[in-house]
Amino acid sequence: MNDNELIRFGTVGSPQTTPKSGTPAAIKHIRELGLDHLEIAWVQSVRVSDETCAAIKATAQEYDVSLSIHAPYYINLNSQTSELMAKSDARLLAAARKGYLAGAKDIVFHPGSYHQQPPEQVYERAKEKLLEITEILREEKVDVTLRPETMGKSAMFGNLDEVIELSREVKGVAPCIDWAHLHARAGDGTFNTYDEFADALERVKKGLGKKGLKNLHFHISGIEYTKKGEKNHIPLNEADIHYRELWQAIVDYEVAGSCAVEAPNPFHTSDALTIQATYRRLLELKAE
Repeated sequence: MNDNELIRFGTVGSPQTTPKSGTPAAIKHIRELGLDHLEIAWVQSVRVSDETCAAIKATAQEYDVSLSIHAPYYINLNSQTSELMAKSDARLLAAARKGYLAGAKDIVFHPGSYHQQPPEQVYERAKEKLLEITEILREEKVDVTLRPETMGKSAMFGNLDEVIELSREVKGVAPCIDWAHLHARAGDGTFNTYDEFADALERVKKGLGKKGLKNLHFHISGIEYTKKGEKNHIPLNEADIHYRELWQAIVDYEVAGSCAVEAPNPFHTSDALTIQATYRRLLELKAE
C-alpha cells in the first residue's frame, strides 16, 4: 500500500488463484498479489475454532493484511418469529465473536427484509435489535464494527439512507456500501453516474460527518439486474456499472477505508486488481 493510498483492496472470500485451501493461505496470497485486504466469507455458518482464529490473526499481522468478515446470509433484523429472531441473533453474534478473535475489525451482514411492512416500522425494529446486540458485544469487550450492507433489491431492508441512519443512531455500527447493489436496486439502470456517486458520498458526509468518509467499507462488482433489482454478480467487463466514475468520486472525496471485490470465477482476482489499478491511476492523475 503506497503512502498516498487511503483504501485497502481485496476480495470477498479467498481469491480463486490461492494455491492452497484455508484462510491463512488466502491471506498470504492476497499479499503476494499486491492486495492488502481479505473479507472472510463465513456466509453459510460460523464453524471455526479459536485455534484457527488465532492462526488467521497471526497470519494477517505477519503479512499486513486487514480483515473483515461477511456474516451468514441468514441474518434478518426483522425476523417474523421469536425462534427465527433468536437464530439470527446467534449468527451475527457468532460472526462478531469469532471475527474479533481472528483479528477482523468489520462484520458485514445483510440486514433483512421488509416482509411487506412499512419501512419506518422495520427501521425501528432493526435499530432496537442493533442496540441490543452492540450492547452485548461491548459487555463482552468484542471490539468490532457491525456493518449492515446496502441491498440490491427494493424488497430488502437496507437502502443507503437506512444504513446511514442506523450508523448515526447506533454506536458500533457503520455502513457497508455495496455500490453494485445500489446500482441494481432501482432496476432501471440509474445510480450510475459521477453525480449520483458523489451524492451518495455527500449523504454519508451529512449523516456521519467527515469522519464517516474516513472509515468506509464497501463492495464493488459487476452486477446483472432486472426491474426487481439484483439478479447476480457478473465480471466487470460484462457489466454496465461505470466504476471509473465511481472511483473518481471516491478519490475526489478523499474516502478512506477498505474495499472488497466480488466477482465470479475466473474473474475474482483480476477484477480486484483492476479496481485497485483504477484507483491508483486516478490518484496519479489527480496529483499531476
